[in-house]
Parts: sequence; structure tokens; C-alpha cells
Amino acid sequence: MPQNAYFDLVSHWRLDAPAPQVWRAITETEHWPRWWPGVVEVQRLRNGDEAGVGRVQRLTFRTGLGYRLRLELEVTEVKREERLRARAAGTLAGEGIWLLHQALPEAGGHTDVTFVWRVMLPPGPLRWAAPLLAPLFRWNHKRVMRAGRIGLMGYLARTRG
Repeated sequence: MPQNAYFDLVSHWRLDAPAPQVWRAITETEHWPRWWPGVVEVQRLRNGDEAGVGRVQRLTFRTGLGYRLRLELEVTEVKREERLRARAAGTLAGEGIWLLHQALPEAGGHTDVTFVWRVMLPPGPLRWAAPLLAPLFRWNHKRVMRAGRIGLMGYLARTRG
């Protein structure tokens, strides 16, 4: 695999909740361990501005492959209740973006969330083995994200008010 090879990972979630409630749950990352089974720990390292730009957090994920991902995420763009972009460093390096779109009431009023993640493995054996391991990495990502969607659906139902 070339030294600059990357993975594009995309997830779509349809959630039966309004965009403001979904936004709050997604941006309150300290609460993720309450509803996202794969999230082990979230530590805030730096506060951002009033919109959250510049906030840095360290997240630890438990994966289905028996290893832990440790990421430092820095928020680089915020468009409230529509878009959140972050740069990642750590076990994986790259960028992720959450996109939210609330359907009109006549279409059910749900919120569609799309998460696009472009990451590179760190230099070393994992990067070189990535062509062989790519199906496992993609399976793992889908598993972690599916658990997040299911957990978030339950959390939103409990916190609807």
C-alpha cells in the first residue's frame, strides 16, 4: 500500500428525532459512553470558541477486532445543527464530517445523519498490511457505527422531552 493510502468510510443514520436533539447528542461527546457501546472514554483536552471550533478531545473506542482506537479530535468547522467537521490524530489520522438533515414534518420529521470519515493508518506494519486487512477494517467500522446508531436511537428516545 502506498504511504499516502487512505480509507473512506461512510455511515448513514436515520433517527426518529428532530435535528436539535440529534445535534446536542452528537456534540456532547462527553456523554457518548452513555449510549455508544464502543466508546470507552472521552477526555476534553482543550475548549474551543463559543461554537466549539478548536475544541480538542481524546476518545478511546473498543473495536470488534480486539484492539482500542485512541483518537484526538479537533473540531475545525461548525454549522449548528447541520455540519460538524473534525481533524483526527492518533491510531488513525484524517478528517471526519457529520452532516445532519431534518426531514419536513410531512416526510416524518426524522433526522438523517451522514458521517464521512477519511483516514490513514499510521506508518508501519498496519499500513503495509492494509490491503489484506481492508475488509476487516471496513467490517469493524460498520460494526462500531451500527452500535452507535442503535445506542443513539435509545438515548434519543429516553431524553425526548
